[in-house]
Amino acid sequence: MPDRNSLPDLSKAEHDILNALWRSGAQSVREVHDQVSQTTGWAYTTTKTVMDRMAAKGLLERRDAHGVFVYKPLISRPQGLAKMVRFFTGRVLEMDQTSVVAMLQGAGALSAEEVEELTALMQDEDEKADDTGETKQ
Repeated sequence: MPDRNSLPDLSKAEHDILNALWRSGAQSVREVHDQVSQTTGWAYTTTKTVMDRMAAKGLLERRDAHGVFVYKPLISRPQGLAKMVRFFTGRVLEMDQTSVVAMLQGAGALSAEEVEELTALMQDEDEKADDTGETKQ
């Protein structure tokens, strides 16, 4: 499982797959493909390739369930959202991260626990950037 303090960089494809798994829990490639293919237009083999690569990167766990591989996310929804929120708030909206987190909470997009985890992750990332002298996003 990726370190809680090291926020993963996720491609849109990886985020789409994680969203399907966060919504429905552990699933086979076929089950995920049936959800994401409507918006991505991917072939089944593309979904399988992306999911296998995500497993190799430590983003997904893959286990054999009676001859069918079942995948589950190894990162939480807030971990997946943290870098996207930081980028979007800093570069696109040019506003404070806490305002966006509050909007997500107010809209019911995140549970109280997810908001708490997302806030902690972003604070950890800010502290890490301060320690290394990096510019915050």
